[in-house]
Amino acid sequence: MYFPDEEVSFIGEDIAESYDGWRMFFDGAANFKVVGIGTVLVSEIGQHYSVSTKLRFPCTNNMAEYEACILGHKMDIDMNIQELLVIGDLDLLIHQVHEEWATKNSKILPYLHHVHELRKRFTNTKFQHVPIIQNEFTDALDALSSMIQHPNKNFIDPIPIKIHDQPTYCAHVEKEADGKPWFHDIKEYLAKGECPEFANPIQKCTLQRLSNNFFHNGGILYRRTPDLRLLRCVD
Repeated sequence: MYFPDEEVSFIGEDIAESYDGWRMFFDGAANFKVVGIGTVLVSEIGQHYSVSTKLRFPCTNNMAEYEACILGHKMDIDMNIQELLVIGDLDLLIHQVHEEWATKNSKILPYLHHVHELRKRFTNTKFQHVPIIQNEFTDALDALSSMIQHPNKNFIDPIPIKIHDQPTYCAHVEKEADGKPWFHDIKEYLAKGECPEFANPIQKCTLQRLSNNFFHNGGILYRRTPDLRLLRCVD
């Protein structure tokens, strides 16, 4: 019997990065409720074209993998791609397509024949097995498709995926006009118990309320956090 160790950490060459042509990643996810499949087409310059589909018919995990593989092939044909590296994490499918393992399952045979027919539309196709850790993008797509509730009649717009390198807000402290640190009034209030002479009643009330969250010790001002830790206040 053959038991692929898909969850074992992978150390070695990333075939997806070493190949400079068009690449197609595919994956399928089947559970006791729903089935989702996903495929990602990557161009020579790294442009990603992704598709995610939810299957509403009884389907095994192996059938889902073939559904994803065929979905990706049809996408490649529509884009008139001639040479392609097909990448998946199901070793069984790769060996069956290469005719290295016999295929006797009556549910899988039609899928296998269809894949062979689709391969004839290309000048050259190669199938490569990779560990699941190198197939995370399509794994996330099929999981997403299997989890969300698709409307029956409405169209779902493409879901954009962006990368943010910094928070959406910018936290900053403006320079005080008098040149003193922003916490000067709080520190003075804790040390002397007096508000600035120029403060109005609302500012005095605010200063008294804010001071409850601060702690003054040894000339250093700290702010208390909800878990009772102390954050040192700096200029």
